This record gives sequence, C-alpha cells and structure tokens, in this order.
Amino acid sequence: MEHITLLLAIVVVTALVFDFTNGFHDTANAMATTISTGALKPKTAVAMSAVLNLVGAFLSVEVAKTISKGLVNEEGIQPEVILAALVGAILWNLVTWLVGLPSSSSHALMGGLIGATVASIGVSGVHGEVVVSKVLIPAVAAPIVAGIASMLATKLTYRIGARTDEKDTAKGYRVGQIASAGLVSLAHGTNDAQKTMGIITLALVAGGTLAPGSNPPVWVIVSAGLAIALGTYLGGWRIIRTMGKGLTDLQPQQGFAAQTSAATTILASSHLGFSLSTTHVVSGGVMGAGLGRKGGVVRWSTATRMFVAWGLTLPAAGLVGAGAEYVARQGDWGVYVVAAFLIASCVGIWLVSRRQVVDHTNVNDVENDAEAEAAGVVTTAIAAVTPPPAGSVAAVADEDLKTTIPAPVPTDPAAPPAPAAV
Repeated sequence: MEHITLLLAIVVVTALVFDFTNGFHDTANAMATTISTGALKPKTAVAMSAVLNLVGAFLSVEVAKTISKGLVNEEGIQPEVILAALVGAILWNLVTWLVGLPSSSSHALMGGLIGATVASIGVSGVHGEVVVSKVLIPAVAAPIVAGIASMLATKLTYRIGARTDEKDTAKGYRVGQIASAGLVSLAHGTNDAQKTMGIITLALVAGGTLAPGSNPPVWVIVSAGLAIALGTYLGGWRIIRTMGKGLTDLQPQQGFAAQTSAATTILASSHLGFSLSTTHVVSGGVMGAGLGRKGGVVRWSTATRMFVAWGLTLPAAGLVGAGAEYVARQGDWGVYVVAAFLIASCVGIWLVSRRQVVDHTNVNDVENDAEAEAAGVVTTAIAAVTPPPAGSVAAVADEDLKTTIPAPVPTDPAAPPAPAAV
C-alpha cells in the first residue's frame, strides 16, 4: 500500500463514508420495485443487492477513470479539495435520504468536486467538455431513453400476456423481476462503486502517492466495493418507499420492464465510461412503466419534487464543497473543523430521522395522503379520454346502468298528475 499521510487517511475514510451513503441511498434503484410488488422480502432483496454490488465493483474501471482523470485537472488538485468535495456530496445524500427523495449520488459527488475545484484553482481546473459530454448529456438523455424503453416494454408485456391467466403471468414476471433486479444491482456496482474508486485515486495522485494517470490500486477497488455493499445491505428504506410506492403503483409486469430497461441503459453507459446517475435512469424506467399500463398512475407531484432535487444537486453540493474547501485550505485546523462539521451534521440528520422510523417492516406502507394521491393532472387527463377495457368493473357497471334504468314512459297530458312521494 502507498505511503499515506494523516490528511490522505482522512480523505480516504471520508470517501468510503460517501461510498457507504451511496449504497443505502441507491438501494432503491435496484430493489424498490421488487419489494413493492412482493417479488422478494425486503431484507432478502437488500442482501442480494449488496452481494451483486460488490461483484459489480470488480468488473470495470472505466467510470473510475472518468472521475480520476477526466473531470478536473488532477495535477492542480490538493487533498483538501477532495475532502471538501466529499463533504458536499455526503451532506446532500443524507438530506435527500431524510426527506425520501431519490436524487443522484453521482451528481452530488461531481457537484462537490467541481465546486471545490473552482474555489481552489478556478474554472480552468474543470474540464468543461467532459462535464457536458459525459455528465450533463447522459443525465438528460439516460432517463428519457430508459423511460421510453420501459413504457414500450410494459405495453408489449401486457399485450403478450393478454390471453393468459393473470395470476400465472404475475408469478412468472416476479421471477423475471428477481433476475432483472440482480442485473440492476450488478450494473450499479459497475458504475457507482467506481466513482469512489476514482475519487480515492484522485486523492492519492493529489497527495503524491500515485503518479498522474494511474488506475485504481487493488486495495482501493476492494475497499470501495465493500463499503457500497455494506451501505446497500442496510437499505435506504425511505427512498425505497418513495420509489416503490410514492411514484407509481407497479404490477410485476411493470416492475420487470422498468428494471430490465434501466439495467440495459446503465450497463451500456458503464461500458462507454459515462458517469450517469442510476437514480435518474431507474426513476425514468419506473415512470415509463407507470405510463405503459392502461389506467396506470404516475404521481406527478412526487415526480416534480424529484425533478427539483435533481436540478439542485450539482449546485447545492458544489456550494457546500466550495465553502468546505475555503475552510480546509486554512491549514490543519481547517481540515479538523471541516471533519468535525461533517460528523456533527451526520449525527444531527440521523437523530432527526429517528423521529419517524422507516425500515423493512413498514417500507410498503403509504406514508401520508400526499403519497396516496390518486393521480396527477397528466394521468387524470389521459384516463378521462381512455375508454375502460372490456370486462372491467367500470365497463360492467356502465352496461348495468344502461340495462337497468328504464326509459321514461310518455304520459297522457289529460291524465291527472301522480301523487307526490311522501
């Protein structure tokens, strides 16, 4: 192992803390739909996801290279900058976890790194073309691609199973969901675990223990994989609830379509070195699956809150990262102040979360009336102009009304009026 100073040790430990928060923050990406449809029990689902995240961490280092070599100028970065970036990313992860919003851990890390770098050496330290081509464009395109693919896949699955027994079909798709959830977990390990590998490698280069352009050492790969697996096993139950129940109501067919579409998008992006957000991709897949089923519901108020959080991630983490960098550059006491601030903030957020505990025992409960809203404006408008399918309760009720309500009988104008009902 390379010679590591106290400052570098603090940075590495902080990076692994971020990796841990990334694990429980993004567990919902792989397992929320599987848990909400009952395909797997909650604890079984997160255990399976943890193991596959660990395996995925060893499959590729392309995204790690994007973080460590492409996003910022590694030769002008000091370890204090990396520490400040991680502070911004961790705090954003914890705040969004507290309120149950699926936001991007990846973008939080990149926002913190960009903000701290700009505060340290200026805008010239950031490679703008890499940010645009490998971060911003995938951030917009990936959820749209996954959403469209998921919507089409959902329509196809319902069409294929239209003449089969619904219960038998649901059982088959639950099995398919387990396989596709495993694929999402594997894909998550190949993408998100590498971000911590990249940030630790960047810190080692900044501290002079690795040569510029080096790949992540083996011990970095192993420690990052273990940290994200542990975080995944503990489960980010608040975000799992939002993704599984708060955004839409999914049937097994929809869950299978959403997860398969998301996993394909993530794996393709990892192969190309795109550091995209698995949260954005899976959220797009879930909404696409909700729109793909006739009569399906997407709760647009929840989706809007998610979109707002997505838009705030980069600038919010960047501002915190810039502020932390200003304090950390003052010397050893500044580093200790930043570390103490991070610890105090983490403990405070955890204590607030204990006021209303969400865990594997109540993750599928609807939290409040806002989450139980029937539908947003768009979904209601679509449902209003869509005739009910033949054989549905609404169609049968409509036919019953037509056949049981007699037509009015014409009366003789000369006849006396009927007595009023008492």
